[in-house]
Amino acid sequence: MLGRGSLSRLPVILNISIDGIRGHELLEAVPEIAASTGSACHSGDHRPSPVLSAMGLPKTLSLAALRLSLGRWTTADDIDRSIDLITAACERRAGI
Repeated sequence: MLGRGSLSRLPVILNISIDGIRGHELLEAVPEIAASTGSACHSGDHRPSPVLSAMGLPKTLSLAALRLSLGRWTTADDIDRSIDLITAACERRAGI
């Protein structure tokens, strides 16, 4: 699931949750990607993010959260490669 957003969200930050895969496990599976779990103020914490909980995200999806940020030098190829790496990690986890 993509993070629930409003019109006031930052367009360079994406929060995804993949049901059944904890964010920190996914992050460990894709060391090539610079990302974090939860919100910036709780990065590295394996408890549900208070920010995501306050946004109404269920505990399971909050624990599955992966926060991706784009930078000035991020290219379309970087984004495509990240999608491929995350997809491959999820497929490995699912035994596909």
